[in-house]
Amino acid sequence: MNLIQSSELPPNTLLQKYQLEGAKTDCYFIDLPKQVSHCEYVQAFYTTKLFKVERHILAMCVRKPSSDEQAKNLAHGKESHFAAWSVEQQTQNQLLLCDFLGKTRSWLMSVTDKNSEATRLYFGSAVVAKQKSTNGEAKFGVLFQALGLFHHLYSKALLKAAYSRLLR
Repeated sequence: MNLIQSSELPPNTLLQKYQLEGAKTDCYFIDLPKQVSHCEYVQAFYTTKLFKVERHILAMCVRKPSSDEQAKNLAHGKESHFAAWSVEQQTQNQLLLCDFLGKTRSWLMSVTDKNSEATRLYFGSAVVAKQKSTNGEAKFGVLFQALGLFHHLYSKALLKAAYSRLLR
């Protein structure tokens, strides 16, 4: 049974610049025992039942609706906006999205291991601090601290949902 693991960001990732700027970043990965393309991963991630709940909430609360067709277009580089996010940067195996308020980033990366016929699926995020303290360090509010455990569990659940979808 593959388990989702928390890790440091791999080198040269699109999310790394935020870590270097003092944002709070996280990184999770799981090894899928087959090869999938990055497009397949992105599409699977944003069309799982769990993520559709988030999409529904975003459509209701901030009027940012989205569809499975938009998720497919996002995965294929044909869409620059999806739900509450816009594409900040995209490479052959990475996608970095910025929320409409500019406060968070979502990152997906896939790395195929040709020797083992497996694909490592990464998911991470960054929270950009609203302000800095007098010594220049990023300051994060009480709400950020309170939501930490939920975010950790939800991130792992999202990655697990994409993994399960891709296994089918």
